[in-house]
Amino acid sequence: MNPHDALTEIATLLERERSSHYKSKAFRAAADSIEGLTDDQLRDAASLRRRKGIGDSTFAVIQEALDGGVPGYLADLRERAGVQVASQLRGMLRGDLHSHSDWSDGLTSIDLMVDAARALGHEYLALTDHSPRLRVANGLSPERLREQLAVVAGMSGQGFTLLSGIEVDILDAGALDQEPELLDALDIVVASAHSKLRMERGPMTRRLVVAASNPHVDVIGHVTGRLVEGSRGTRPQSTFDAKAVFEACAAHGVAVEINSRPERQDPPDDLLALALDIGCLFSIDSDAHAPGQLSLIDHGAERAERAGVPPERIVTTWPLDRLREWTGRPR
Repeated sequence: MNPHDALTEIATLLERERSSHYKSKAFRAAADSIEGLTDDQLRDAASLRRRKGIGDSTFAVIQEALDGGVPGYLADLRERAGVQVASQLRGMLRGDLHSHSDWSDGLTSIDLMVDAARALGHEYLALTDHSPRLRVANGLSPERLREQLAVVAGMSGQGFTLLSGIEVDILDAGALDQEPELLDALDIVVASAHSKLRMERGPMTRRLVVAASNPHVDVIGHVTGRLVEGSRGTRPQSTFDAKAVFEACAAHGVAVEINSRPERQDPPDDLLALALDIGCLFSIDSDAHAPGQLSLIDHGAERAERAGVPPERIVTTWPLDRLREWTGRPR
């Protein structure tokens, strides 16, 4: 097995299972360190050990891969990941409208996210780093977002499109945490609440309805804000009039996100059914913060299929031209 590929796959699988980001970054750093080296150079143990980014675990993986087998570390990760049986709906998904890079709180560069999206067969991916108010996530100021737009513009081609976007914070009264003119220039706007998730029912309902009624918004992200598992612990869902919120989404053609992260599973099954009955559109998104997490859309597709969501109401099954027609911001 190619050692570089083995190290990269290990990093990807660690990201998918949301393991320590220090581990995944270490394996990506090791892969970068040996890129371009010949097998003879890799077999020079003394020289390899002196290379930056090569530790005991990565050294062992390289040597096992050179010997022609699947490294034990990788075999264990593959077994833990299990055999993924793709649903029919998963095969219909063309892209993903919610992802992050190291410009905000993602773990890797934009180009690695693009490479991973291409490898999954995506036709498009929206880069939606956070907005300024979310300082803990290194949210992008208007100036930094404009800089990012210039980078994104050069990353499409060969059947793949990187869409410009943002996960914009929904402020307390429902306003959006970014300049309106800049939001209008983006391909995709995902609006999410990240603070004061325990607001009383009335104010929280108004907050979400106002956001869903904003003409700049395309997707309402992780609508309840709940956490059901994982390293961050659990968090109850926000309290609001879901019927009113979903009716606003349906009236304005805003998609309700089916967030694919296992720790979120948002919206819950009962609210997913309600949004379906009301006539909402949906967007199955990974909310990926690392390349390996883009494949989490498997989980979202499985939930949507189980809930009986028609593929034609899932905007991420649409071709790019139809998606852009829906957003009202053709490029």
